[in-house]
Parts: sequence; structure tokens; C-alpha cells
Amino acid sequence: MVKRTFLYDEHLKLNAKMVDFAGWEMPVQYHSIIEEHNNVRKNAGIFDVSHMGEIFVSGKESLNFIQYLVPQNIEKLTDGKAMYCQLTNTNGGIVDDLLVYKLKDTNYLLVVNASRVENDYEWIIKNKNSFDVIIENKSDIYSMIAIQGPKASDIIEKAGLIKEEQPKTLCIKETSLFDSKIYISRTGYTGEDGFEIIMKNEDAVKFWNLILKAGEKYNLLPVGLGARDTLRLEAAMSLYGNELNETTTPIEANLSWSVDKNKKENYIGKKVIESQLANGTEKKLIAFKMIERAIARHEYEIMYNNENIGKVTSGGFAPSLGFNIGLGYIKTNKNLKNGDIIQIMVRNKLYNAQITNKNFIIKHNKGN
Repeated sequence: MVKRTFLYDEHLKLNAKMVDFAGWEMPVQYHSIIEEHNNVRKNAGIFDVSHMGEIFVSGKESLNFIQYLVPQNIEKLTDGKAMYCQLTNTNGGIVDDLLVYKLKDTNYLLVVNASRVENDYEWIIKNKNSFDVIIENKSDIYSMIAIQGPKASDIIEKAGLIKEEQPKTLCIKETSLFDSKIYISRTGYTGEDGFEIIMKNEDAVKFWNLILKAGEKYNLLPVGLGARDTLRLEAAMSLYGNELNETTTPIEANLSWSVDKNKKENYIGKKVIESQLANGTEKKLIAFKMIERAIARHEYEIMYNNENIGKVTSGGFAPSLGFNIGLGYIKTNKNLKNGDIIQIMVRNKLYNAQITNKNFIIKHNKGN
């Protein structure tokens, strides 16, 4: 049965087009995808991301337990700080990518992808072993709203949290807004400055409408999954199920920056990941822009000198840039680099593309 967030009726009031996404009935767009995309880059957008999961880990061995689950060094986190990382399996593959927040002392929050909530929870429980921890999946009692864009901070201030009290980038704080207790973090999935706000389900409708009201003077618009995808693609942010899966490691996924090379503690998949760091990989994730007029889609073949060297994982039109872009995996034995020309097979015809730097746009995150 398809799930609905507590904001479902609000989306219908705004004439949203609804689609099935990861088992949830979610808004794909309210206006046009390009209009919503450009407004996030110029002003700000509000997103219903209540389908995301919230798993809380606490107890005297919570640090050691999370250290065992991820390649990042969670010991570096101080209260109120966050890290991007991955849950890895014994082969170094990515069970999911997530944000780990240290709330306070031995209390942690893991925010995981909608399509992976139950799988992640089962994986975490399975690997609890003898660790003295409490693991609670509270995804069903929380909703999440994201405010993204260069005017996000102004909108949050208008809503009642002055800038001096707003969390810095990759930080979280527990506070009150609109007379309700919330977690607010300075994180997002667009490449822009922004916030993600977690509140109890019963407060979601109130939050949605009051923040929309607070954002009127800043041209805040509701944004659906369509623009969320084009925004993350322009920022070269990987999507689970496209760029990331259980047979792909963080090193292959160009996420070695999120792996602590000096981490002494053992973690699941460490042997494979350390071997790849030392010896390289057979495939790697690249970004490319289309030189010829064609759109690269998920699973399209990537060719070089008439040889299939990989597959597209994500692709589409980049509204901020005015041309088509994509991400994909290619074989490393061709030694291809930025600026090299490859081809994308589109409906049995080859179209030229150029390998580029992974970030198509300059990320506009602020609040450091």
C-alpha cells in the first residue's frame, strides 16, 4: 500500500501532481519543474521530505557501534555536529548513504533514505552484536520539511529563529519554532544554503503553512521531486539506486573524501575499502556534459572508441546551465580524464559528451 505524508492534503490544495516514489505518494511538481528549480537557485523552495527515515541510536557504546557501521570517523563529531557517510557491507558496498548527527553525549540521529528505511533498520539491528546500545526507528512519528535556497536563512529568521541562533553548516540544534519542539539542521540536497526541519507528525501541517506564509516576501515556492532531482544532479549529488547501491563502494562512487583514511577502528567492509584506496578500482563515477543535442538517461551505454565502457546513472537537462548533463560509471583502465570525449548511446545512435569536473555548479552553502 502506498504511504502518504501528513502533508498530502496540503499538496493537493496547491494543485501538486502526485507520483509514487519509494512507496510514497509524493508531489513531483506544483508548477513547472524548471520554474521550481530556478526559484530555488534564485530565492528559495520548500520541500516535503517526510518520507526520509529517522533512526536514533543511544547508549554507552553508541559511538563505538556507529564507528563499526561506517567508514567515517564519528569520533570527530562534537555535540550538534553532523557527518555525511555510508553504511557499508562486508564487500564495501553501500547499504545506504546517510547523515549522522551527534545530538548530545551518547545520543545520535541517523537520517536515511526513504527507499531504504526498513532495510537500514534491519541492517543496523543485525549488526548490533554485543554493543550496549538502544536502536529506535522513529520514522513513523516524525515529518521533515526542507527550506533550500539563498534566501532560506531570511525565511527561517522571519519564522522566528534569528540568524545568530540558526545552526551553522552541517550542524543541528534542538529548539522551538511555532510553539513546537523541533530539530533544525543546516543541510540539504540542492547545492544551496538551506535547512531541514524535523518535527512531530501532528505539527507538520502547521509548520508547512506558517513557513509558506513567512516566505511570501522572499518568493518561497513549494518544490516537488522533479526539481529536487535536477537540483541535486547539478550539484553532482549521488542518488541511492542510481549512483549508489550494495555492489558499489564509496571509493568507486567518488566519495573517498567521506572515508577516513586514518581510521584505526574496524568497520564493516574496511578491508575492501582500504585495498581500493591503495590499489585503485575497476570502475569510477564521472560527470559529463552533452556536446551534441541529446539527453542521457539512466542505464544508457557509455562508449569510447566504439567500446562499451560503462553506463549512465543519472542524466537530464540542467536548467541553471542551459545544457544536458549526466553522471555515470566507466572503466578505469581507459585512463580517461576531464576534457576527454566519450559517446552516449541514445536510441541506437552515438552522441558526443565531454567528461567534466564532478561539480557542475558552484555550491552556494553558507552559514559556516
